[in-house]
Amino acid sequence: MIDRFLDPVMTPKDVARHLVIPESTVYYWLAEEAAGEPLVHKVEPEKRGWPSVPFAAVVEAYVLRTYRGLGFTKSKIREAAAQTRKDFDTPYALASRRIATDGIDIFIHYADDDIARVGDGQRPVRDIITGHLRFIDWDPSDNFASTLRLQQYPDVAPVIIDPRFGWGTPVVQSTKVPVDAVVDLWLAGEPLEAVAYEYDMTREQVEAICRTARAA
Repeated sequence: MIDRFLDPVMTPKDVARHLVIPESTVYYWLAEEAAGEPLVHKVEPEKRGWPSVPFAAVVEAYVLRTYRGLGFTKSKIREAAAQTRKDFDTPYALASRRIATDGIDIFIHYADDDIARVGDGQRPVRDIITGHLRFIDWDPSDNFASTLRLQQYPDVAPVIIDPRFGWGTPVVQSTKVPVDAVVDLWLAGEPLEAVAYEYDMTREQVEAICRTARAA
């Protein structure tokens, strides 16, 4: 079984593509530190160009993307990550369930003035963060992330990253078939109906997955 914290499942380029983040931002997060740890953790790849980002770090990048989308500056993101790790006493605090509960106020505290002026200065930020974190499932045994749903895929065909399946690559939630396998068969010239039959999916699901994956 894959170790969520130590076994690499993606390259930085993969993380950028699947989380819809600029590749340069992913490399920045991998290089910058907060509380003596990288903003996004990495491990040494077996070979040059091979995966170096473990599942827990993919979740870290997803959480940071949420705050980046809210308008936090790079320095504010670093400060917030450092404070969270200090308060929760773990370098992987950004991949912990506590970030979805105890940690929310930390990021509200670091919000820029233009964000704080919206509404009562807290609820809009809290609601947005909570909305994004609902795409993460948590392991009840340790309260760290166990699966991450990719938001860009529609509800008709949910796609998740689950280290138990596909070696941590995106898979169709209902069948656990790797998304790349579905798309590759379609790109090879098979009609949508044939791909759907092969992977026990509906034509609508296959079309939605292929359209979304190709747009990335």
